[in-house]
Amino acid sequence: MLTASFGIGGGMILLAIVAQVLPVKAVIPVHGVVQLGSNTSRAAVMFKDVHWRYVLWFALGSILGALVGGQLVISLPLDLLRVILGLFILVTIWSPSLTNKLASRKTLFIGGSLSTVLTMFVGATGPFVMMLIRAFDLPKMTLVATSAACLVLQHGLKIAVFGMLGFAFAPYLSLIVLMVASGFIGTLIGRKLLIKIDEPRFQRWLNIILSLLAVRLLLAALY
Repeated sequence: MLTASFGIGGGMILLAIVAQVLPVKAVIPVHGVVQLGSNTSRAAVMFKDVHWRYVLWFALGSILGALVGGQLVISLPLDLLRVILGLFILVTIWSPSLTNKLASRKTLFIGGSLSTVLTMFVGATGPFVMMLIRAFDLPKMTLVATSAACLVLQHGLKIAVFGMLGFAFAPYLSLIVLMVASGFIGTLIGRKLLIKIDEPRFQRWLNIILSLLAVRLLLAALY
């Protein structure tokens, strides 16, 4: 519901909860499948609002990121990745001039590659993807829908990589189905909230949520 309303937030909250109840090795793969389901339902419900040209450039970068896998950052500590991601989000939120400079196909391609690699380790890179799409100054419905479509591709590629690495999803199938189903209900509720909220208030709350999630990443790295 939170993600359908503001485009981000639900994935990181879900990751924190899943990490409390699943084995460590299963957290990222299972979270990825549930996120694939949630983003697919959101993209489907808001299909007419998706800006497909931006999704295409992000997808091309994501494919490269999936092929590279974790090789570029495999030697970097997870906490360092969290710090980089958290600082990037905070700087882009509170530096409008920098955010405007991010509005390019090259940025989408590079961002798609980088975030797909990062998602193998961090899990929830929705705030990062949101910042990339937000740079194009899209209306709220288009922003949320396009971000969802990008994340569908990213999580799909991530699941494919984990599958090739031999992770067994079958033992968690019933849990995944229930979580995806409840996520769809949340999407329907969140979309109604998104339609009702006015644009200035949406942007204000989006800044607040993104900032809180960025601070959470920094705190997780420090503690």
